[in-house]
Amino acid sequence: MSSSGESFRAGIRIGIPLAAASLLLGISFGVLAEPVMGEVEPIVMSAIVFAGSAQFAATAVLADGGGAAAAIVAGTLLNARFLPMGIALAPSVHGRPLWRVLVGQAIIDASWALANRGGGRFDVHYMLGATIVNYPAWVAGTAIGALAGGALGDPSDLGLDAVFPAFFLGLLANELRGALSVGAALVGAAVALALTPFAPPGVPVLAACAGALLGLRRL
Repeated sequence: MSSSGESFRAGIRIGIPLAAASLLLGISFGVLAEPVMGEVEPIVMSAIVFAGSAQFAATAVLADGGGAAAAIVAGTLLNARFLPMGIALAPSVHGRPLWRVLVGQAIIDASWALANRGGGRFDVHYMLGATIVNYPAWVAGTAIGALAGGALGDPSDLGLDAVFPAFFLGLLANELRGALSVGAALVGAAVALALTPFAPPGVPVLAACAGALLGLRRL
Protein backbone atom coordinates (compact mmCIF):
# COMPACT_ATOMS: atom_id res chain seq x y z
CA MET A 1 0.00 0.00 0.00
CA SER A 2 1.43 3.37 -0.93
CA SER A 3 2.52 5.79 1.75
CA SER A 4 0.68 9.03 2.38
CA GLY A 5 3.55 10.97 0.80
CA GLU A 6 3.43 8.91 -2.38
CA SER A 7 -0.35 9.30 -2.57
CA PHE A 8 -0.04 13.04 -2.10
CA ARG A 9 2.53 13.35 -4.88
CA ALA A 10 0.44 11.15 -7.18
CA GLY A 11 -2.52 13.40 -6.47
CA ILE A 12 -0.49 16.45 -7.45
CA ARG A 13 0.49 14.83 -10.73
CA ILE A 14 -3.09 13.95 -11.62
CA GLY A 15 -4.26 17.38 -10.49
CA ILE A 16 -1.96 19.42 -12.76
CA PRO A 17 -4.05 18.94 -15.95
CA LEU A 18 -7.16 19.77 -13.92
CA ALA A 19 -5.41 22.88 -12.61
CA ALA A 20 -4.81 24.06 -16.18
CA ALA A 21 -8.56 23.80 -16.81
CA SER A 22 -9.25 25.57 -13.51
CA LEU A 23 -6.97 28.43 -14.56
CA LEU A 24 -8.80 28.92 -17.86
CA LEU A 25 -12.23 28.63 -16.28
CA GLY A 26 -11.14 31.02 -13.52
CA ILE A 27 -10.12 33.58 -16.13
CA SER A 28 -13.56 33.30 -17.71
CA PHE A 29 -15.21 33.72 -14.32
CA GLY A 30 -13.09 36.78 -13.52
CA VAL A 31 -13.88 38.42 -16.85
CA LEU A 32 -17.62 37.85 -16.42
CA ALA A 33 -17.79 38.70 -12.73
CA GLU A 34 -15.79 41.96 -12.89
CA PRO A 35 -18.58 44.04 -14.53
CA VAL A 36 -21.03 42.69 -11.96
CA MET A 37 -18.96 42.84 -8.76
CA GLY A 38 -15.86 44.89 -9.42
CA GLU A 39 -12.20 43.88 -9.59
CA VAL A 40 -11.48 42.76 -6.02
CA GLU A 41 -14.72 41.02 -5.06
CA PRO A 42 -14.47 38.12 -7.55
CA ILE A 43 -10.94 37.37 -6.37
CA VAL A 44 -12.00 37.34 -2.72
CA MET A 45 -14.98 35.18 -3.63
CA SER A 46 -12.75 32.63 -5.36
CA ALA A 47 -10.32 32.59 -2.44
CA ILE A 48 -13.09 31.98 0.12
CA VAL A 49 -15.74 30.00 -1.75
CA PHE A 50 -13.51 28.01 -4.18
CA ALA A 51 -16.49 26.42 -5.91
CA GLY A 52 -16.91 27.20 -9.58
CA SER A 53 -20.52 26.08 -9.95
CA ALA A 54 -21.69 28.06 -6.91
CA GLN A 55 -19.77 31.15 -8.00
CA PHE A 56 -21.08 31.02 -11.55
CA ALA A 57 -24.62 30.51 -10.24
CA ALA A 58 -24.44 33.47 -7.86
CA THR A 59 -22.86 35.69 -10.50
CA ALA A 60 -25.42 34.68 -13.11
CA VAL A 61 -28.24 35.69 -10.75
CA LEU A 62 -26.58 39.04 -10.02
CA ALA A 63 -25.87 39.67 -13.70
CA ASP A 64 -29.53 39.07 -14.46
CA GLY A 65 -30.52 41.73 -11.94
CA GLY A 66 -31.27 39.45 -9.01
CA GLY A 67 -30.62 40.44 -5.42
CA ALA A 68 -27.89 39.26 -3.08
CA ALA A 69 -30.25 36.92 -1.22
CA ALA A 70 -31.23 35.05 -4.39
CA ALA A 71 -27.57 34.83 -5.45
CA ILE A 72 -26.54 33.41 -2.06
CA VAL A 73 -29.36 30.85 -2.08
CA ALA A 74 -28.49 29.77 -5.64
CA GLY A 75 -24.85 29.23 -4.71
CA THR A 76 -25.75 27.46 -1.46
CA LEU A 77 -28.09 25.04 -3.23
CA LEU A 78 -25.36 24.05 -5.67
CA ASN A 79 -22.84 23.60 -2.86
CA ALA A 80 -25.28 21.44 -0.87
CA ARG A 81 -23.93 18.43 -2.77
CA PHE A 82 -20.80 18.63 -0.63
CA LEU A 83 -22.79 17.46 2.41
CA PRO A 84 -23.26 13.86 1.21
CA MET A 85 -19.78 13.92 -0.35
CA GLY A 86 -18.31 14.88 3.03
CA ILE A 87 -20.32 12.20 4.82
CA ALA A 88 -19.02 9.59 2.36
CA LEU A 89 -15.43 10.77 2.90
CA ALA A 90 -15.63 10.98 6.72
CA PRO A 91 -14.79 7.33 7.58
CA SER A 92 -11.53 7.64 5.64
CA VAL A 93 -10.38 10.78 7.48
CA HIS A 94 -8.53 10.20 10.74
CA GLY A 95 -7.02 12.62 13.21
CA ARG A 96 -8.01 15.61 15.30
CA PRO A 97 -11.20 17.58 14.58
CA LEU A 98 -9.25 20.53 13.14
CA TRP A 99 -7.50 18.25 10.65
CA ARG A 100 -10.81 16.69 9.65
CA VAL A 101 -12.27 20.16 9.07
CA LEU A 102 -9.30 21.16 6.91
CA VAL A 103 -9.59 17.98 4.84
CA GLY A 104 -13.27 18.75 4.31
CA GLN A 105 -12.33 22.10 2.78
CA ALA A 106 -10.28 20.27 0.15
CA ILE A 107 -13.28 18.48 -1.35
CA ILE A 108 -13.90 19.43 -4.96
CA ASP A 109 -15.79 17.30 -7.45
CA ALA A 110 -12.83 16.08 -9.48
CA SER A 111 -10.40 15.30 -6.64
CA TRP A 112 -13.14 13.62 -4.56
CA ALA A 113 -14.08 11.36 -7.48
CA LEU A 114 -10.45 10.55 -8.28
CA ALA A 115 -9.74 9.63 -4.65
CA ASN A 116 -12.62 7.15 -4.49
CA ARG A 117 -11.23 3.67 -4.07
CA GLY A 118 -14.57 1.86 -3.95
CA GLY A 119 -16.30 0.19 -1.05
CA GLY A 120 -16.72 3.51 0.74
CA ARG A 121 -12.93 4.05 0.92
CA PHE A 122 -11.12 7.22 -0.13
CA ASP A 123 -7.41 8.02 -0.47
CA VAL A 124 -7.44 11.28 1.48
CA HIS A 125 -3.85 12.28 0.71
CA TYR A 126 -4.41 11.66 -2.99
CA MET A 127 -7.42 13.98 -2.85
CA LEU A 128 -5.41 16.64 -1.02
CA GLY A 129 -2.68 16.52 -3.65
CA ALA A 130 -5.17 16.87 -6.50
CA THR A 131 -6.90 19.81 -4.81
CA ILE A 132 -3.83 21.71 -3.66
CA VAL A 133 -2.76 22.53 -7.22
CA ASN A 134 -6.27 23.50 -8.27
CA TYR A 135 -6.85 26.11 -5.58
CA PRO A 136 -4.08 28.55 -6.61
CA ALA A 137 -4.94 28.00 -10.29
CA TRP A 138 -8.58 28.93 -9.70
CA VAL A 139 -7.76 32.02 -7.64
CA ALA A 140 -4.99 33.13 -10.03
CA GLY A 141 -7.26 32.65 -13.02
CA THR A 142 -9.96 34.75 -11.39
CA ALA A 143 -7.41 37.48 -10.63
CA ILE A 144 -6.18 37.51 -14.22
CA GLY A 145 -9.70 37.71 -15.58
CA ALA A 146 -10.87 40.37 -13.14
CA LEU A 147 -7.81 42.61 -13.35
CA ALA A 148 -6.87 42.21 -17.01
CA GLY A 149 -10.20 41.29 -18.52
CA GLY A 150 -11.03 44.94 -19.15
CA ALA A 151 -8.48 44.94 -21.95
CA LEU A 152 -10.67 42.46 -23.80
CA GLY A 153 -13.59 44.87 -23.98
CA ASP A 154 -17.21 43.78 -23.66
CA PRO A 155 -17.31 40.03 -22.81
CA SER A 156 -20.40 39.63 -24.99
CA ASP A 157 -18.42 40.79 -28.04
CA LEU A 158 -16.20 37.72 -27.59
CA GLY A 159 -19.08 35.41 -26.83
CA LEU A 160 -17.96 34.97 -23.23
CA ASP A 161 -21.48 35.69 -22.04
CA ALA A 162 -22.29 32.19 -23.35
CA VAL A 163 -20.04 30.71 -20.65
CA PHE A 164 -22.82 30.86 -18.05
CA PRO A 165 -25.34 28.68 -19.94
CA ALA A 166 -22.61 26.48 -21.42
CA PHE A 167 -21.13 25.83 -17.97
CA PHE A 168 -24.43 24.72 -16.51
CA LEU A 169 -25.39 22.70 -19.57
CA GLY A 170 -22.11 20.84 -19.10
CA LEU A 171 -22.96 20.13 -15.46
CA LEU A 172 -26.44 19.01 -16.45
CA ALA A 173 -25.20 16.69 -19.20
CA ASN A 174 -22.92 14.96 -16.70
CA GLU A 175 -25.87 14.19 -14.42
CA LEU A 176 -28.32 12.83 -17.02
CA ARG A 177 -27.89 9.16 -16.22
CA GLY A 178 -31.42 7.81 -16.26
CA ALA A 179 -35.11 8.53 -16.63
CA LEU A 180 -35.36 10.06 -13.15
CA SER A 181 -32.58 12.59 -13.72
CA VAL A 182 -33.95 13.49 -17.16
CA GLY A 183 -37.39 13.98 -15.64
CA ALA A 184 -35.97 16.23 -12.92
CA ALA A 185 -34.17 18.32 -15.54
CA LEU A 186 -37.33 18.69 -17.63
CA VAL A 187 -39.42 19.72 -14.61
CA GLY A 188 -36.78 22.27 -13.60
CA ALA A 189 -36.66 23.70 -17.12
CA ALA A 190 -40.45 23.94 -17.31
CA VAL A 191 -40.69 25.71 -13.96
CA ALA A 192 -37.96 28.19 -14.88
CA LEU A 193 -39.49 28.96 -18.29
CA ALA A 194 -42.94 29.42 -16.79
CA LEU A 195 -41.71 31.88 -14.16
CA THR A 196 -39.20 33.85 -16.23
CA PRO A 197 -41.70 36.30 -17.85
CA PHE A 198 -43.00 37.68 -14.55
CA ALA A 199 -40.91 36.49 -11.59
CA PRO A 200 -38.05 38.63 -10.19
CA PRO A 201 -34.57 37.78 -11.55
CA GLY A 202 -33.04 34.82 -9.77
CA VAL A 203 -36.34 33.36 -8.58
CA PRO A 204 -36.90 31.09 -11.65
CA VAL A 205 -33.48 29.51 -11.08
CA LEU A 206 -34.27 28.79 -7.45
CA ALA A 207 -37.79 27.54 -8.19
CA ALA A 208 -36.38 25.18 -10.83
CA CYS A 209 -34.83 23.19 -7.99
CA ALA A 210 -38.33 21.76 -7.47
CA GLY A 211 -37.36 19.25 -10.14
CA ALA A 212 -35.02 17.65 -7.63
CA LEU A 213 -38.05 16.60 -5.58
CA LEU A 214 -38.51 13.78 -8.05
CA GLY A 215 -35.60 12.16 -6.27
CA LEU A 216 -37.89 11.55 -3.31
CA ARG A 217 -39.39 8.71 -5.33
CA ARG A 218 -36.29 6.70 -4.53
CA LEU A 219 -37.27 6.76 -0.86
